[in-house]
Amino acid sequence: MLGEFISRGLVMVLGYAYPALECFKALEGNRVETADLRFWCQYWIIIAILTVMERFVSWVPMYDEVKLAVIIYLWHPKTKGTGYIYETFLRPYVAKYEPGMDRNLQEVRARAWNVALYYWKNCTELGQSAFVDIMDYLAHGKVSRSSKKDKKK
Repeated sequence: MLGEFISRGLVMVLGYAYPALECFKALEGNRVETADLRFWCQYWIIIAILTVMERFVSWVPMYDEVKLAVIIYLWHPKTKGTGYIYETFLRPYVAKYEPGMDRNLQEVRARAWNVALYYWKNCTELGQSAFVDIMDYLAHGKVSRSSKKDKKK
C-alpha cells in the first residue's frame, strides 16, 4: 500500500511535473530548439498512449514500478528512450495505419455528434413537458393531459 502510494507520487512528479517543466523551458527559452520540442512532443505522445493502455494492464503486479522505470527511460539524458520508441515502433505503425485511423475517427465523431443531438432533443422535449406539467400543476393544481397519456401507457 505504501509502496504503491510512493510509486504513484513518483510517477506524478517524474512522469508529468518534471517533463511539463522541461517542455515549458523548451518553449519559453531564449532560443527555441526544434530538437527539444520534437523530443518533448514525442514524449507526450508516448505518455498519452501509455495512459490509454493503462486501463488494460494496470492490474499487473508492480505495474506502477514498471511504469516509473519506463518513464525515467523515456526522458533520461543518457537513454533518451523517447526517440528510440517513437522512431522504432510508433512512427512506422502510425504511418502505416494513419489513413484508416483518420477515417475511423471521423466516423466516430459523426456518430457521437448524432447521438448527442438525439439525446439533446429527447432531453429538451422531456424538459419542456415537465415544465408545462409543473406550471399547469401550480396554476390549476392538476396534472396536464400529456402526463395522463404517459400514465395510461
